[in-house]
Amino acid sequence: MPTPSSAPALAASWFDGRSTRARAVAVSLHPNRGGPRLQLRALDNGQTLDLAYDQVGWPERWSAGRVPPRLTVDLGEHGSLQIEDPLAWQAMLAGSGRRTPLAERMQTQLKVLLAVLLVASVGIWAFYRWGTPWAATQIARHVPLAWEHALTERAMKEIDENYVKPSKLAPERQAELRTGFAQLAALVGPELQPYPGYAPPLKLEFRSGMPANAFALPGGTIVMTDAMVEKARSSGTGETALLGVLAHEIGHVEHRHTTRMVVEQGVLNVGLGLALGDVSSIISFGSSLLTGLSYRRSHETEADCYAVAMMQKAGLPTKPMTDLLLSIENDVQAKEAGNKTAASAPSPSQRPRPRESGAFDWFSTHPDTAARAKNLCPHPP
Repeated sequence: MPTPSSAPALAASWFDGRSTRARAVAVSLHPNRGGPRLQLRALDNGQTLDLAYDQVGWPERWSAGRVPPRLTVDLGEHGSLQIEDPLAWQAMLAGSGRRTPLAERMQTQLKVLLAVLLVASVGIWAFYRWGTPWAATQIARHVPLAWEHALTERAMKEIDENYVKPSKLAPERQAELRTGFAQLAALVGPELQPYPGYAPPLKLEFRSGMPANAFALPGGTIVMTDAMVEKARSSGTGETALLGVLAHEIGHVEHRHTTRMVVEQGVLNVGLGLALGDVSSIISFGSSLLTGLSYRRSHETEADCYAVAMMQKAGLPTKPMTDLLLSIENDVQAKEAGNKTAASAPSPSQRPRPRESGAFDWFSTHPDTAARAKNLCPHPP
């Protein structure tokens, strides 16, 4: 082991924890494989102290333009050192071969800080883009069906209380549609089960008070609005179009899309918490928004492919479904155009009314309708 005399020494004051009086010492640093060793020698009685790298609380490095007046070095149970010449200490530390921790380099070197921020940003984006959906898919395999049913029960209670009304469809019409739905559900076999062994009981519900729409909830519950049924009648697309929509929603159920989105949200929040130390309300809201929008397009593609496969198995065409979707899209665009016209010359009778409690926006799971229709339309029955 090197002796104190084998390296330059620096004058310092030692507070040994036994006395309030500072003791004058000579401090030296010596290169070592695990980090430099600190040795000091008291000038009053020659007492020496030899400490390994991990026994010392090394002060953080400062930027070149902000040299502190003095430094304090924590020696743990041996007290502390007070260095009156920080520049000399820094030079001695550099000569000892100590590797500057990344945190210190980030504080003192702008290039290092920017590089770390870039790498961290890319890492977080990659985790969000690929890691989150992959992890959610794996975790969703182990989510109990009972948990999905409990989640759906709570969701339906909130939906019924705040967004929809009981269906006004005639019981006979509901029974007809449930019969067609049951025939589709009977077609679900191993080739239409993305999650082997996952066979939730499929259930069709009807509600009014919302625009033409249908949506799937975890565990097999599918809701179709009265307006969707009426739109299929008025557009001439008929029951085959509604069956295509229901096949699409069955695809959402079988792919466990809503469950995956809930899991994705949890995985993303945990990942951000590990990366950033804490998830503030702003970050949490942002992650919810990203998860809700980014993966929905891929979910729709999967559900569309599922619907095509199911309709082919049932021997039914997909064109009525695409015609229905395009008709709904045209209605939405016409309504928006009318609202813009009314807004340019408002009058009490022309003021646009807000959409019903935002329900259409919240439960619409069909973005890019025109593009989807082009992909669905060419498929033969």
